[in-house]
Amino acid sequence: MKVSKAIIPIAGWGTRRLPITKVIEKSMLPVGNRPIVDYVVEDCILAGIKDIYFVISEVEPSQVKAYYEPNAKLERYLIERGKVDKLELVRVPDNVNFHYVVQPDDGRYGTAFAVHRALEAFDIDESVAVLGGDDFIYKAKGGSEVCNMIAAVQGADDSVVLGSPVAEKDISLYGVFKVGDDGLLQEIVEKPEPKEAPSNLINISKYIMSPKLLQMVRSYVENNQIGADGEYLITDPITEYAKNNPMRVVQITGEYLDGGTIDGWAHANSVVCGGK
Repeated sequence: MKVSKAIIPIAGWGTRRLPITKVIEKSMLPVGNRPIVDYVVEDCILAGIKDIYFVISEVEPSQVKAYYEPNAKLERYLIERGKVDKLELVRVPDNVNFHYVVQPDDGRYGTAFAVHRALEAFDIDESVAVLGGDDFIYKAKGGSEVCNMIAAVQGADDSVVLGSPVAEKDISLYGVFKVGDDGLLQEIVEKPEPKEAPSNLINISKYIMSPKLLQMVRSYVENNQIGADGEYLITDPITEYAKNNPMRVVQITGEYLDGGTIDGWAHANSVVCGGK
C-alpha cells in the first residue's frame, strides 16, 4: 500500500505551554536545534511522503510557513561568509511539497475539524497519514515510524493507529487501546484507572486513515456531532469506524517524546541532545 500524503494539524494557541506560546508556535518550540514539528516532517520524508498538508492558525506571519520556505538572503549570507557547511541546515527539502490551510481561531474545533479542513481544501480522497505536530517518535538509530505504519496496511479499507506503551502510573492520563487477538482496535478507553485499563498502549494521535475513515470524519464534522468536551474529537469517528472496519494497532519501535508539556519538552531535549 502506498501512502504519499500527510496531514499535520498544528493550529491552536498551545495554552499548556503559555506564556512562551504567546510568541512561538507550539510546534516550533525547539528540541535540540530543530522545531518539534521538523522531526515529524523528517519521519514523513523517510517514509516516502510527497505532500504534507499543515493545518495552521490565523496568526501571521506563520512561523511554520517561514521555516519551510527558502531564505535566499540567509543562504547568500552563509556563502559570502564562507559558511557553506551550514547551507544544508537551512535549505528546504526538495523531495516534498508543503501545503497550508488556515483553521479559524473563533471556536472550539478539535483534531477532526482540522482534518476536515485539509480534506475539503485539497480534495483528498485517498489513504493519508494524520500526525500530531507537537510530539514525535525518536529513533536514535534512524528509520521511520510512519513507514512502519504504512507497511501494516493490508488493504484499501485498512486504517492504522500507532500506540505507545506507558507506565502503569500514567495510564489514567491518556486514551488507552483495547486490542483484539487479531491486532485490531476494538475501543479507545479514555483515561481509565490503571487496574481497569484494557492495555498499556496509549493513543498518541498518529494514524493512517483509509478513504472510508476519512469520509466518516467528514460526516462527523458536517453533521455537527460534537464530542463530550465541546470539540470535534477525532477519536469519535475512529471508534465508530473500528466497530466494523479494520483499524490495525502498531506499537512504536522508537521513543515517544511529547513537547506539549514542560516536563515532556525538557525530557525530549534531554533524549535528543544525548543527556539520557
